[in-house]
Amino acid sequence: MFTNRYIFIYSSVMVIVVAAILSSAAEFLKPMQQKNIRTAKIMNILGSVDIPTEKSVADATYTKYIVEEYTVSREGEVLSSFINNNMESGTVRAFDIDLKAEQKKLKDLNAGAGAEEPAFPMFVCNKDGEKFFVIPMLGTGLWGPIWGNIALKDDFKTVVGVNFGHAGETPGLGAEISTPMFSNQFLGKTIFDENYSFKSIKVVKGGIGTMPAAEQIHGVDAIAGGTITSNGVTAMINDCLINYVPYIKKQI
Repeated sequence: MFTNRYIFIYSSVMVIVVAAILSSAAEFLKPMQQKNIRTAKIMNILGSVDIPTEKSVADATYTKYIVEEYTVSREGEVLSSFINNNMESGTVRAFDIDLKAEQKKLKDLNAGAGAEEPAFPMFVCNKDGEKFFVIPMLGTGLWGPIWGNIALKDDFKTVVGVNFGHAGETPGLGAEISTPMFSNQFLGKTIFDENYSFKSIKVVKGGIGTMPAAEQIHGVDAIAGGTITSNGVTAMINDCLINYVPYIKKQI
């Protein structure tokens, strides 16, 4: 018969040992986890301009096609530039930007509760002699975060590609945002009208047939049964792209 003291000591030792093992395992696996996150980010950026790659050569493919990285301010000024694998100006590389942290800075500023200016990342892809501009996005779906990348032609308004991901949207419903059936609808859509007034792209419940004909170039069909996720995609696209409008207006 074990005494209460023995059981207490034994349990305490086991908790400490297991915690130490788990902590060591987490530290051991951390570099691999970070590498996987980096590789996934690379593949998503390239995927938005329809450049396939394998994990083993993702870095080399990225370096080949992504020739410039910028961060821009709310006023449209370039804060940093990373060109041909060299830091040309600024101190923070666009690839290393934590978009969630930058969105919080913006939210705090708008609420009068912060003073640090956000920096928004942009990636320039050179594919077959053409330039495309990739903008990362982050938002909220029904059950958690959603994210994506949208690629624009050098007119800064026409969509040439887009991809989306999610943390836990409902399979067969909101999770459909990550399928080609949904993302392919964005091809050829525009985020500005002919006068370069910002329109974003709306995910429309009931389909773009419910929109005026002139507005359908700025809309795609929503996912049946995935209204909240669809609304989240609409909000994400608008809230992220609008931060780049001052920069784009300086380029056209």
